[in-house]
Amino acid sequence: HVQLVESGGGSVQAGGSLRLSCGVSGYGYSSYCMGWFRQAPGEEREGVAGITTRSGSTYYADSVKGRFTISQDNAKTTLYLQMNSLKPEDTAMYYCAAHIICESGTQKVRSSYLTSWGRGTQVTVS
Repeated sequence: HVQLVESGGGSVQAGGSLRLSCGVSGYGYSSYCMGWFRQAPGEEREGVAGITTRSGSTYYADSVKGRFTISQDNAKTTLYLQMNSLKPEDTAMYYCAAHIICESGTQKVRSSYLTSWGRGTQVTVS
């Protein structure tokens, strides 16, 4: 059973930075690909960034490429999302996810029926 616990959200002014963390326990790191999704009010949940847990290959949505960086610690017990140059349109609930799909062709991430989710952490950019 995978457990994912996010932290690090908050309120920041446009142009600022935040770093999200996700503590992983259980069988989270048996997941080939893990990542971050976000959901703004009234919108669908979208994939933001992903990382393959063995090779460290990374995947990003076009909207965050060059501004966000996903990483994992050496023990693979924590997943990070460094967010720089934040914009008001980055405002959303951010979710850590395991057992996601990282598509090598499109360089995008998406969820599947196997995806496990954390409870989310709110990011507000004004």
